[in-house]
Amino acid sequence: MSRSTATPGSVAPDLTGQGKNLALATWAFAITFWAWNLIGPLGVRYTEEMSLGGTQKALLVATPVLVGSVGRIPVGAMTDRYGGRLMFPLLTLVTVPFVLLLAVAGNAKSFPMMILVGFFLGIAGTTFAVGIPFANSWYQANRRGFATGIFGAGMGGTALSSAFTPRFVGWFGYTMTHVIIAVALVATAALCWTAMRNSPTWSPNTDPVMPKLKAAIALPVTWQMSLLYAVAFGGFVAFSTYLPTYLKDVYTFDLTSAGTRTAGFAIAAVVARPLGGVLSDRIGPRTVMGISLLGTAVLAIAVAFEPPLEVPAGITFVVLAFFLGLGTGGVFAWVARQAPPERVGTVTGLVGAAGGLGGYFPPLVMGATYEILLPGYGVGLTLLSIVALAALAFTYLGIKTGRAERVPA
Repeated sequence: MSRSTATPGSVAPDLTGQGKNLALATWAFAITFWAWNLIGPLGVRYTEEMSLGGTQKALLVATPVLVGSVGRIPVGAMTDRYGGRLMFPLLTLVTVPFVLLLAVAGNAKSFPMMILVGFFLGIAGTTFAVGIPFANSWYQANRRGFATGIFGAGMGGTALSSAFTPRFVGWFGYTMTHVIIAVALVATAALCWTAMRNSPTWSPNTDPVMPKLKAAIALPVTWQMSLLYAVAFGGFVAFSTYLPTYLKDVYTFDLTSAGTRTAGFAIAAVVARPLGGVLSDRIGPRTVMGISLLGTAVLAIAVAFEPPLEVPAGITFVVLAFFLGLGTGGVFAWVARQAPPERVGTVTGLVGAAGGLGGYFPPLVMGATYEILLPGYGVGLTLLSIVALAALAFTYLGIKTGRAERVPA
């Protein structure tokens, strides 16, 4: 999609405005991620109002993740063709009616309608597959870890949602909260359309979508990074959507208190993501992923022991989030190095889909193990640790070192 390095004898592209465009993309990502995560922070409310069981409440918070994951595949391919300047405002506007319909479903206390609306609300989560290639095209190869890391910090929209959605409900009311988010989405779409520009290095990839997807799937970097991102970002999404319910079940927090602590978890991951990108530029993404996965494995077991409140539990969750955030930054620094420029959007869509799907199943597993196997989340957290260790082994034994990895640009 992008060609940001000059060929011998050519004039280097003028990348003036890269900071502004990166900031706009990051904000658009953050507000759409807020919308994507509107159900999770109010999961406790919905559980009580609709008398939901463990599996039902897990399905409720996980459903938006499904479309937000799978939808990244066509959105990534479309971004290669149409560019971020069109795709950002388009997806932001498409999200608006489903945010408003979510308020209707919640007021009706209809679980089937909530599932249906939540399914389409997942469209908001597809903006990730727009921003990675968009940011990648604005920066030279030696700063793409930084660029994709900064953009990825927009996943802090989940922290904003966790912290403020319950408070907005208390301050403004349930319906008005959704109206406020809808207005913010419309304003963001207008801002992106008027102020955002595609990089001068970007050119449309007009190849048919299916051959383009097949070509991307054939690249080793696609499925390798898909596996790693399913663990790192999947773990983050699973915790950020399910954590309010977890904290209610394990520590008996109320809605606002659980949301505040979930926001702290998300902020730690958001801070770590750009750090993971920057460190990948310096010490290599493989090393960053190794640190991330080992830390995740250890901290998942620590969380399984249900450390006491307030400090031990808080520190454990924050450090776990930090390790997951490092990994999310490391994966896309690796993608930026290894994926062909004209395939970055398509590869991003596929890898992003794997990450989202990685976040879809853990809440279902957590809900099932809590409700069916035994009263607790230890089994689900132990499984997370085992998966992280398997991914760690794959990072060092299953991925060959490429030229772009050995020689940082």
